[in-house]
Amino acid sequence: MNITEHTLWIAFSQGKRIASGAPRVVATDVKHFVDSHATDNVLVFDAKTSFPVEIDLRGSLSAVLKHLPIIQSQEPAPDTAIPTSSGRTAGRPKLGVTAREVTLLPRHWEWLATQPGGASVALRKLVEQALRSNKEVDRLRQAQEAAYRFMNVMAGDSIGFEEATRALFDCDFGRLQEFAEEWPDDVRNHALSLAEAATVKGEELECAL
Repeated sequence: MNITEHTLWIAFSQGKRIASGAPRVVATDVKHFVDSHATDNVLVFDAKTSFPVEIDLRGSLSAVLKHLPIIQSQEPAPDTAIPTSSGRTAGRPKLGVTAREVTLLPRHWEWLATQPGGASVALRKLVEQALRSNKEVDRLRQAQEAAYRFMNVMAGDSIGFEEATRALFDCDFGRLQEFAEEWPDDVRNHALSLAEAATVKGEELECAL
């Protein structure tokens, strides 16, 4: 589990939000909550991706905070090469190039061999072009997946879950709100906020192709 200076966590117990914010803040609040509610189950999520977070709550608060992952820089230093699995650096160190295996059909290799700069340069250009052209679609897909991931754990047994899930992937935000109406307030509000991450200036969700 990696965390950065932008990482946010959110914690729930019995359908109620008990903590949200930076990892150290959430870990502190969860530790205090568990110490006074020993029988209550607590679930912690990455607030953006909805991936589950495991916090080692054994011992004192200082021990809990000590066991948290160290904050990582989001990008490698520009002048630092990323080592390959063999321990050697690959490519131009200042670009942080990593060598990995790519499997293509013969006709793909033939085409790449004709491109200026060779296969590596051509592949990097293609990937950069795909990143730019698919940015919005990828953002929507990731937002939908995060919302579903959270909904499945926190509302999987709730009334309207199946319909809400279909509405989410049909990009019908209004129906999603309707079917989530009976869910616990904090669960409903966070699920809707995750779905809203795919909207632009209040517009309706646009489905990923």
